[in-house]
Amino acid sequence: MTRLLFLTPQPPYPPRQGTAIRNWGLIKHLSARHTLSLLTFAEDDQSVAEPLRNACRRVVVVPTPRRTRLDRLRTLLSPRPDLAERLASTEYARALNDLLREEKFDFVHVEGLELARYLPMLSAAGVRVIYDAHNAEYVLQQRAFKTDLHRLRRWPAALYSLIQWPRLKRFEAATLRAVHAVTCVSQEDATALRALVPELQPVLVPNGIDVQDYVDFLQHAPRATSAVSRPPSVVFTGKMDYRPNVDAVLWFAADIWPLIRAQQPEVQFIIVGQKPAPAVQALHGRDAITVTGAVDDVRPYIAGASVYVAPLRLGGGTRFKLLEAMALQTPIVSTTLGAEGFAVADGRELLLADSPHDFAGAVLRLLTDSELRVKLAEAGLACVRKNYDWSVIVPALERTYEARP
Repeated sequence: MTRLLFLTPQPPYPPRQGTAIRNWGLIKHLSARHTLSLLTFAEDDQSVAEPLRNACRRVVVVPTPRRTRLDRLRTLLSPRPDLAERLASTEYARALNDLLREEKFDFVHVEGLELARYLPMLSAAGVRVIYDAHNAEYVLQQRAFKTDLHRLRRWPAALYSLIQWPRLKRFEAATLRAVHAVTCVSQEDATALRALVPELQPVLVPNGIDVQDYVDFLQHAPRATSAVSRPPSVVFTGKMDYRPNVDAVLWFAADIWPLIRAQQPEVQFIIVGQKPAPAVQALHGRDAITVTGAVDDVRPYIAGASVYVAPLRLGGGTRFKLLEAMALQTPIVSTTLGAEGFAVADGRELLLADSPHDFAGAVLRLLTDSELRVKLAEAGLACVRKNYDWSVIVPALERTYEARP
């Protein structure tokens, strides 16, 4: 039985956003065959949930560091990227040192680049490290720069990305060289990481879900009785202060939604997710748009939707939101970027569209074509069962433990 220590930027449970969903999926399924400990940051009002305590032999929680505006401004003069300083904490370092002194771990999982600042401590302790690249971070900033550069009001954000992009490349490359194994979520991310370190051999560990949980949910909460099933609705879910999600819904609301409403005036657009940015919150109540804020469970909204939309133009990795929509058999319209990294094809598991006109047309097509909705829903469920259930994914990660000298 392998002894594992997970370092995470926030508690993996409850799994309400991408990072936590991935970390909880890994921890939940690895705990059945391995001994796990966890060191995590948490907000002051967050307690450790019982499922997490049951999965881990030991859970150590440290307060999430508070950064002032001055702290952020200082990063502009630093050769290191802002991400490297985001979770700087002497308390976290002290807790990590205590754990390494008190117990010998076979592997330490570093979940995300913002925790790579603690790699020197792990190296000094002689512990083997698996770096889980949730994204190729430099690619995110590169894409954000290219998108924001075309909009005058987004030039400050474009400048930030332009500054951060080369710094992230250096920091990310150094991280990749400093660890014993690297896991990533898609072949696209693997290619991007190998561009930094050509000799790298990342292990593909896709994002996943427990598909049967979603199937069971549908059986107990059919669409016809969902609170959001009538009138017809178009739904987007995600952490709504996350830059790619904010960009997605603002673009959809401004350039795509009016085209849909012109043909289907009764349809609603529902934006579901915690911490909506002010620009997102300002959409609430306009043109049949609802912004829910945080909800206990996104599944009723996705399951009750006529169409799930992923109008993403920024970001990387693979999106849990598409896995959830496929598992709940809700037809999807996505940009090509939004579906990047998934084993899906336009017209088979979902519809792809990248211009406002094409995106609106795809949504309108699904709103009126019940046979196509059923076809995509069935193919999407089959795809997620075959490729993205944790029971299929976790064994690939476990093989990295078996390969240790």
